[in-house]
Amino acid sequence: MHTLIKELQDKQLIWKGSHAFLSSADHRTTGFDELDQRLNGGFPSHGVVDIQSIGGIGELRLLLPHITTCAQKRLLILINPPGYLCADYLLAQGIQPSQVLILYPTSAKHALWAAEQSLKSGASGCVCLWQNDIEIHQAKRLQVASETGQCLQFLFRQVQPHIFSLPVSLGLTLVPHDSGLEVSITKQKGGFSRHPFIVNMTMHWPELTVAVEPNASTVISFPMQQQG
Repeated sequence: MHTLIKELQDKQLIWKGSHAFLSSADHRTTGFDELDQRLNGGFPSHGVVDIQSIGGIGELRLLLPHITTCAQKRLLILINPPGYLCADYLLAQGIQPSQVLILYPTSAKHALWAAEQSLKSGASGCVCLWQNDIEIHQAKRLQVASETGQCLQFLFRQVQPHIFSLPVSLGLTLVPHDSGLEVSITKQKGGFSRHPFIVNMTMHWPELTVAVEPNASTVISFPMQQQG
């Protein structure tokens, strides 16, 4: 049994939850204090972040402060996004449309190839890929490519319970919440709390949260944007 476990570790198919924390220099702030605290400083500077959620609940807004910073110096690449991005919205967030490349590959295989090439090119600061079906060896290739290009990969998938864990740097599951998003960490080097927590987006996007009027029992619900 010990030999089998050692073999799986050598192939990076399993990992020890007790691995040492990354240093603060290996993290980039998410723009949300609560999330930074839970992630020991923020998103990793490179690697693959597996984000599982239903679509259109604010999953892309969770990354917006981070990708806005990345897009100042290198390209932001979006592969098979589920909706259309408005150039005026990007400008309002401080992102120049010239720094954004949107790709719509014709197959899952081509999408993974585009993501891998973008990651290791050195021209990208952040790559976002929307793809449900991905195998362990494909995730490993993305992980290696991200390290080569020092670029962070966000992988968006529908929630897939009882599926073998992918060899990624960080795993998050998102659920909508009145004030933003409920986040659960499913994988993180160095150990982590499995208790879900709330990332409050009220200050950033009050029109996309649920507000309660003072001294009133009624709840006013504002419509969510269709795009993440």
